[in-house]
Amino acid sequence: MGCQAQAFKPPLPQSEAVVAPTHRGVPLPPPAKNSALWVSLDDHLGAGTLVDRSAPQLTLISAGAAPLQLKDRAGKPLIAAGRLRFSWRRVPLQESLEVARRVAGPFASFESADRIAQRWRATGVKADVAHPAEWEVWAQADAPDLPGVALRDVSERISSVVMPVLEGPTGGRTLQGPLQVEAPNGLRWNGGVLQGPFRLQPDAYGSWTLLEQLPMERYLEGVVPHEIGAGSPAAALQAQAVLARTWALANSHRFALDGYHLCSDTQCQVYSDPRLASQSVRQAIRATAGKVLLWDGQPIHAVYHATNGGISALAQEAWAMEPLPYVRVQADGVDAWGQSISVPLSSDQDVTSLLNGGNGAYGAGHPRFRWSRVYTAGQLAQALASAGHGNALPTSMSVQQRGPSGRVLALEIDRDRGAAPVVLRLDAIRRTLRRLPSTLFVVDRQGPGAWSFRGAGFGHGVGLSQAGAIDLADRGWSAQRILQHYYPGTQLGPFTAPAGTAPAEAP
Repeated sequence: MGCQAQAFKPPLPQSEAVVAPTHRGVPLPPPAKNSALWVSLDDHLGAGTLVDRSAPQLTLISAGAAPLQLKDRAGKPLIAAGRLRFSWRRVPLQESLEVARRVAGPFASFESADRIAQRWRATGVKADVAHPAEWEVWAQADAPDLPGVALRDVSERISSVVMPVLEGPTGGRTLQGPLQVEAPNGLRWNGGVLQGPFRLQPDAYGSWTLLEQLPMERYLEGVVPHEIGAGSPAAALQAQAVLARTWALANSHRFALDGYHLCSDTQCQVYSDPRLASQSVRQAIRATAGKVLLWDGQPIHAVYHATNGGISALAQEAWAMEPLPYVRVQADGVDAWGQSISVPLSSDQDVTSLLNGGNGAYGAGHPRFRWSRVYTAGQLAQALASAGHGNALPTSMSVQQRGPSGRVLALEIDRDRGAAPVVLRLDAIRRTLRRLPSTLFVVDRQGPGAWSFRGAGFGHGVGLSQAGAIDLADRGWSAQRILQHYYPGTQLGPFTAPAGTAPAEAP
């Protein structure tokens, strides 16, 4: 019995072995500049579409008499209409794609995920921060283990993709993306009007994103009043404009895996209708045009928050990340307030002493400068269950570790029925116990099955306190002096982003 001879193919050397991609790629966004940002208005569109069922539709409506102009990726006009309605359809691929990845996470924030990505990159591994639902880190399937980091392996064959279907009176038309939408009179969105132009494009998870492409200064008009309040004094508005611009540039890689720069919600900076910006907001943006805060010539990670409760925090008290050299723990107030606080605040007694004071702290008029909350055992169990920790009933709670500003780094919750204790760390504390305005608190049992939290501040406490900046502006401080107070050692000046590489094509 004979057999057909086949040419012998030696195995590829390990360095040349083919490694499956981690996902079905999408083109990278262009480099972020002062003049161009791609901001997500709605994401994960079309997710959940089945062969026989579409995910919820997307409807785009013109804000005026002029119709919306829908164009294909090459700019060729497809249709002009006052309303565009898209459903979703699952379409088979001509050739299926095998993907495989190692996944770390989920993480409570981009900052915590990015630190893990950086650890992998330091070993020569290509690692990307992803946001399929929560923040994760994706690396190639042969990536090495990371000590202390739980990993899971994911592999799948992608044989179909979700595509948008333009609905019309006589049926639907399946379209290839990305799609471009121009709105001569603007697009109605979330109770406001956005100018655009807009893009509808696929992401890394098999769903789609609606983006607005806009210049930086218009983006700031949609951010500054929502972050600090349009009625704030001029110096505070100018400081906020500098920080919002700096943060946008420094974080423009946040959604690179999905082909855009920033989102428009609290995972980034809240962005909405720029037309609502007051004259004072526009003046603050013009007065600081092109200016950012720099450290070693690069835009800083310009985090800010509502109020620090009288003491600022280190970045590593909020997120699992490397220290930022331009933020520090300091009593945030007049000299007398500073003299009343001895850092570090390492015990419940130290924090209680802080909570019992506040006279002379900057921003003490904020409604959450001091606060209290009560959680019952049932409420805690529900919060833990929502975070994937099961539904066992909590029996006790204790602070295991504090940072130098007194903020809680680790909160342990013991539970009944033999369930393992849950230890919430850093940003996972507020991500799980969402009614807590900050992690600067003391916790005490309040009768059977209930715990009271007494705390200070609203937000993570790192960088600029917006309530503090408003207070300082009212005291006559300039924007530059306010910024130096919260980010000592930084320089205020222009920044031009270096040219980036050409967009990568999707496999």
